[in-house]
Amino acid sequence: MTTSAAAGSAERSELKRSITARQLYFYVVGDVLGSGIYVLIGLVAAAVGGAFWMAFLAGVAVAAVTGLAYAELVTKYPQAAGASLYVNKAFRRPVLTFFITICMLSANMAAVGSLASGFVRYFAGVVGMSEDAVIPTLLIALAFIAVITVINLIGISESVGLNVVLTFIELSGLLLIMVIGVIALVQGISDPAVLLEFSGEGSKAIAVVSGVSLAFFAMTGFENAANVAEETIDPSRAFPRALIGGMVTAGAVYVLVSLAAALAVPIETLSGNTLLEVIRADLLPVPVDVMLVVFGLIAMVAISNTALVTVVAQSRILYGMAREDVVPGVFAKVHPTRRSPYVALLFGVCVVGSLLVIGAVIQLTGSELDVVDRLATITVVFLLFIYALVIVACLRLRGSDETPDTYRASTPLLYLGIVGNLVVLVYTLYDDPGSLLWVAGLLALGVVLYLAERVSTGRRPPAAVTTETDGRA
Repeated sequence: MTTSAAAGSAERSELKRSITARQLYFYVVGDVLGSGIYVLIGLVAAAVGGAFWMAFLAGVAVAAVTGLAYAELVTKYPQAAGASLYVNKAFRRPVLTFFITICMLSANMAAVGSLASGFVRYFAGVVGMSEDAVIPTLLIALAFIAVITVINLIGISESVGLNVVLTFIELSGLLLIMVIGVIALVQGISDPAVLLEFSGEGSKAIAVVSGVSLAFFAMTGFENAANVAEETIDPSRAFPRALIGGMVTAGAVYVLVSLAAALAVPIETLSGNTLLEVIRADLLPVPVDVMLVVFGLIAMVAISNTALVTVVAQSRILYGMAREDVVPGVFAKVHPTRRSPYVALLFGVCVVGSLLVIGAVIQLTGSELDVVDRLATITVVFLLFIYALVIVACLRLRGSDETPDTYRASTPLLYLGIVGNLVVLVYTLYDDPGSLLWVAGLLALGVVLYLAERVSTGRRPPAAVTTETDGRA
């Protein structure tokens, strides 16, 4: 892309460029930190054992390499739509682009559903409500996603500004866990050797991979950040530093919190539960009942922060691909005063709400389905496939649309990233084949959108993205 073409693309954008490099950095940090640690740490601990911090470290490594590909692609194509746009540019196959768009949307929507369910768990702990009350918890989850959507409808500047505030709040909760870990280590509550223990008698490598298949859910903020490229000031300079810097920061926090949690409480206590178990260890000079409420509120803020960013991403994917004639054009509609893609936002909240209702109905039948676990697994399945394909797209687009400002990722690391993503994907599907039914259900929704686009464009499939040289985006 030439400099003039990039400028022309920016001028045609209906979205407002208002996100600074510093805001983008906190956008990445806040999105990454709010999900895995607060919602899934107990599940990762159960899968791996005391060495579950290795799973987070491995997940961070795979995700960071994928982030390098995104950093390069964003500096070439600073537009909304993220992975869908990159695949479209690389392969120019409308059906493949549409498939990736639906996979990305499905991943985001499943993630929001998982976060809403995680929010309810902490909310129930704070107010003393039973998590087994299916209908009340469903109503709280639906209210949660409705509020998040309204905030996004107000506008991106307000959403990102709130994101920065929420990021500092959620960091305070994780710092609290680290302090408890230091106290536990000093008091000799746990043997540091627990940090090298693995659950079960199988291969240690398999144990770590099983943990990575869950922990990877936590390292998905960079994709969400890529979807606001069109609203970022000077994206070629801002994105590589903010994206990689934010992921490294979040990854370091994940590993430190994992170490602290493993030292503070027995792994069998932490397994399957949340970080509230670390607070219940009662190692702080504050009444444990007070700390449980305070930490529960912080966790709810953290989850809200990630959900806020994820809802932004799903709406921008729909908006961006509607402009490329990949999904029905109605999703490109922008509110005349707030400049937010309101149709895309409303569609997203309806789909997420439907996922939560389906999960509640299944629970009412007596099933022991863990909605958080299942929706998180679905998210990981979609994202691992997408991330591997994005790295391939990055390599395929080498030499195209480059400027002096284009960031260039390490080629050997990109190949390693493809292998890493595919290994974890294969294991995830092997470990939880039941998730394929939910995956198929979300893809069926994509088929409906595909047929709607074909009808609206009159007998032909969506057009592939054209090059900048013919005057179209």
